[in-house]
Amino acid sequence: MSKRFTYTLLASAVAASLCGSVSAEENKQEKEVETIVVSGTPGGRGIRKVDAPFAVTNLDAIKIDRLSPKSTADLFKAVPGVWVESSGGESGANVFVRGFPGGGDAPFLTLSLQGAPIYPAPTLSFLENSSIFRLDETIAMMEGLRGGPNPVVSNGQPGLTTNFRLKRGGEETEATFKYTTSDYGLQRVDAVLSGELSDDLYYMVGGYVKRSSGIRDAEFTSEKGNQVTVNLTKVFDKGEVNVYTRQTDDIGAWYLPTPLNVEGIDAGYTQLSTANRQGLIYFGSGNEAMEVDMGNGRGWEGHVSGGSIKLELANGWEFVDRFNLTQGNANTYGLVPAGAATKLASVADNGADATGAVSGQMYSGETDVQKYGRWVVLKDISAFTNDLAFTKDFGALNSSFGLYSATTSAEDWWSLGNAAYHVLGGNKEMLNGIACNADVAGCDFNYDINSTGDAKTMAIYMTHSYDVNDALTLDLGLRSEKHEVDYSVDEGLDGTITKAVNFDARKTSWTFGGNYKLDEQSGLFARMNKGYKMPYFDDFRDNFGAYQGGESLIKEVTQVEAGYKFIGTNTDLFATVFSNEVKGDTFVRKPGDPAEILTNEAMGIELDYNYNHESGLSVNLNATWQTTEITESPTNEGNEAQRQPNWQIRVTPSYEFEVDGMFATVYGTLSAVDDRFGNNENTVVLDGYEKIDLGFTLEPSDGIRLQVAIDNLTDEQGITEGDPRNADAPNGRYIMPRSVKFSVAYSF
Repeated sequence: MSKRFTYTLLASAVAASLCGSVSAEENKQEKEVETIVVSGTPGGRGIRKVDAPFAVTNLDAIKIDRLSPKSTADLFKAVPGVWVESSGGESGANVFVRGFPGGGDAPFLTLSLQGAPIYPAPTLSFLENSSIFRLDETIAMMEGLRGGPNPVVSNGQPGLTTNFRLKRGGEETEATFKYTTSDYGLQRVDAVLSGELSDDLYYMVGGYVKRSSGIRDAEFTSEKGNQVTVNLTKVFDKGEVNVYTRQTDDIGAWYLPTPLNVEGIDAGYTQLSTANRQGLIYFGSGNEAMEVDMGNGRGWEGHVSGGSIKLELANGWEFVDRFNLTQGNANTYGLVPAGAATKLASVADNGADATGAVSGQMYSGETDVQKYGRWVVLKDISAFTNDLAFTKDFGALNSSFGLYSATTSAEDWWSLGNAAYHVLGGNKEMLNGIACNADVAGCDFNYDINSTGDAKTMAIYMTHSYDVNDALTLDLGLRSEKHEVDYSVDEGLDGTITKAVNFDARKTSWTFGGNYKLDEQSGLFARMNKGYKMPYFDDFRDNFGAYQGGESLIKEVTQVEAGYKFIGTNTDLFATVFSNEVKGDTFVRKPGDPAEILTNEAMGIELDYNYNHESGLSVNLNATWQTTEITESPTNEGNEAQRQPNWQIRVTPSYEFEVDGMFATVYGTLSAVDDRFGNNENTVVLDGYEKIDLGFTLEPSDGIRLQVAIDNLTDEQGITEGDPRNADAPNGRYIMPRSVKFSVAYSF
């Protein structure tokens, strides 16, 4: 068996070891095992982290548990170079990478499971990859690779690829059962069981069920869901076969920007209540009516299933094939603010007062009110990806040849608008006595669509690495990708297709890098690459005029990075300097607005530092400093990129100790971020903030583990974003308010 293939199997063994409880001694032993990364390698074959000629961050199950993320996207804050706005709930995050431009969602993020992308389109309107993936106790490891060889391998993502690896069974039967509650009424049960079904056939099964009214109390069960994951692995003398499925049905409230200038509206506020969750929407040219429940929020009902085949072939060749099928519904229901808060007298028909539509209460003209639109987005998505690679060592030369293919589909039905004035505070009910509230057209624009789209991607790629000598290794990667899109949309729901697209393009991406080994524990690396973000369905709808005018809508990304790495017994450090340019980015504030076509440049430095002392003290430092500039724009040339801080830092210390024969850990995280601009015009400033999290675990006896996690200890009222649809409106989305979770787990 080759050394490289052994590394891949070693990575699987490490993942298996994370299935059960982890004692202090096991934790120390684990630190002595070399970390293996599979992201950025052809077919996910695996490489020692110390040998990786690129910057990658690893978070195992222990670190994930201590970070206690509120959502999948919330976990990405632990990856240097990444800025995350995760204050919208479990779905609908905004994720930015290394100063790449973007107006929201996650245009330069790919989320992979077991090395296979779960949905090739990084972002569609009302959908980014993390929205269709939920964290639970079945996750063994997350890898975060930004830049590097990303543009060449897998789906060719030039930005950030986060790869989640599932726990897998071993020869011993192991299980964990965990109950979690909170000060906001969370009731959650997790379970995971793993072991051996027969000789060399291993299983892992796990999942969760949960209910709560949400960190921002909606007065009803606004968060509810369940998930089941099964992972099966058969090991052979010369390889293995793995299959998995992840069945999810999970929804949560969609938290939106709230007024920043109204007394009593703070980080704990949400527009939702029992008095406004149900209502009518009107859509189409005939103003058809539909009753909807806005309490359904945003969620995912579907499955992510796939597997891999890894084989050693004759004459030293290795074969890896990874595949994934994702299918389901990712719907959105939300009360979306349409402008700034105002006084009732300024909009009431009589200029003085109005009555509540539910309570009948009379509200005076000094009552604060705001216009909310009932937005409904029904989204049926599916995707199948396959990535196979053949690899062989030819002495000093190692070569891989890969074929990646993907089919991506989305069927959308939208009704955006149906706006009406509601009371701010109290029961948040709609008002009678305001003319547009009673009009089927509502108080604002309506944008209704029915669309369908299919995309096909086929790419061939190759990578070669050459050991110049014992210290220096050079690598080269090339990718030729053909991308096709067929898309049509009926704007107005009147049966008339208003936009139709048949798109076909081919691009070649490349990467060139080098790794210089200073000694067995440290080294230097450098890399250049060029990649592309191909357009998908919404790119054509939002920028149809530009597309007809000859714009390709393909974003071109050029990156340069260099770094130092050290992985010792107690310390590891990755320090990376980066510079990038993104050409052809398009920004549309809301449907119907003209597109702004941009070129952005950014440069900065990332630090990822870990220290683990035998005394029990550990510290992680995650920091990013960057500068951004819009170098080409019709009106905003010379400005900074919107919604990204120039610096951010996270320090996470922990201390393990024994008390009365019990093993305990106290840990925390201090986060600090700089000011940001809320728009490309740089006229809206979002103030920086600091946030403190604390946690404590105690193991009173074998197999029992208690945990308390406090998020936002000081109840900081930080702002993650302004109002993306009305940049000058004094609205914003707060970080999550203080919350406390308590869990008890039993493992054997």
